[in-house]
Amino acid sequence: MTSVGIDTLAVYVPHYVLDLTELAKARGGEVDQYSRGLGQHKMAVTPPGEDIVTMAANAARQALQGISPDTISMLLFATESGIDQSKAAGMYVHELLQLPDHCRVVELKQACYSGTAALQLALPYVRHHPDQKILVIASDIARYGLGAQAESSQGAGACAMVLSVNPRLIAFDATSGVATENAMDFWRPNYLDEAIVEGKYSSKLYLSMLEKTWQQYQKLSHKTFSDHTYFCYHTPVPRLVETAHHSLLKQCGFKTISKEESAAQVASSLVYARLMGNSYAAALYVGFASLLDHAAEDLADQRIGFYSYGSGCVAEFFSGVIGSNYKAVLHTAYHANLFNERHALTHDEYEAFYRFDGPKDGGDQIIPAYHTGHYRLNRFYQHKRLYEKSE
Repeated sequence: MTSVGIDTLAVYVPHYVLDLTELAKARGGEVDQYSRGLGQHKMAVTPPGEDIVTMAANAARQALQGISPDTISMLLFATESGIDQSKAAGMYVHELLQLPDHCRVVELKQACYSGTAALQLALPYVRHHPDQKILVIASDIARYGLGAQAESSQGAGACAMVLSVNPRLIAFDATSGVATENAMDFWRPNYLDEAIVEGKYSSKLYLSMLEKTWQQYQKLSHKTFSDHTYFCYHTPVPRLVETAHHSLLKQCGFKTISKEESAAQVASSLVYARLMGNSYAAALYVGFASLLDHAAEDLADQRIGFYSYGSGCVAEFFSGVIGSNYKAVLHTAYHANLFNERHALTHDEYEAFYRFDGPKDGGDQIIPAYHTGHYRLNRFYQHKRLYEKSE
């Protein structure tokens, strides 16, 4: 059977960041409370003019380096931070990237699972159309409200993946374990700008769905824990991933392994999450990029396990094998530059960015210019969002 998977992958993180020690001080807590409790050190912050479209376009621009736009026959945009109830955010990305007219564009939503939904829906299409490629983008902004209990786990980012036959980065198996349950652990009604989250309940569901999807995956694939070199998990906060991986190890019979030992097994995949916070639909694939960029050993021909979870809830466990020449298509230096060159915000600057909002009545508003990569939201005009290249 023809192999299908990710040919190239790139991450984008906003230029602005808040150190969580600053947030802890402003909220009257201990300076290291978030690093201890969440395993997270910094939070990516979007400035005015930056949204899911600009982040998506920046990530996709990098992922498409060396790939002809004419080969892209479909753009699937996964997000739970939608900007319109009708028009797909990908339509703006399609224009900014000058993708071909014959390219389908669709937006998908199911909390943090939608990036995986896009991937799994696209792979059979690619297998049956080997001359075409599909661009999958997951882009999100995690918002819970100033002073909210989950405020410290906010973040933002995007990940773009080009899917193809005979992929250079990773080829996925067709077998996966899936579980669905109608649950109210996390949701955002149309009339709210911030999500409602039942944190403890959501964490419990995350762990129980991992157990269910792993059992089904193992039954169908006949693979064991030891068949996988590394694992990537959806990452609401790094500490939950460490807990989940330790739970999976115990489920698979590794009763004596310590929490420190199991945490070390997922450390490479959590480097970016510790520095940017939650990116919802993009988070799992940001973790994959982090693993590729930071793993100490050569990953060529190694099997990677993936656990995707989306509140509400849908979960899936699947796996793939890294290409023999995967290092040739990594964007490690690009990612390092993004993270290293960020501007640290004061707490007051962070709150000012957070409170900035566009008009709710269709009024005209020019957006102040900040660092937003190669694209920016320039203006609101007559109920329209107007984007432009900023290079």
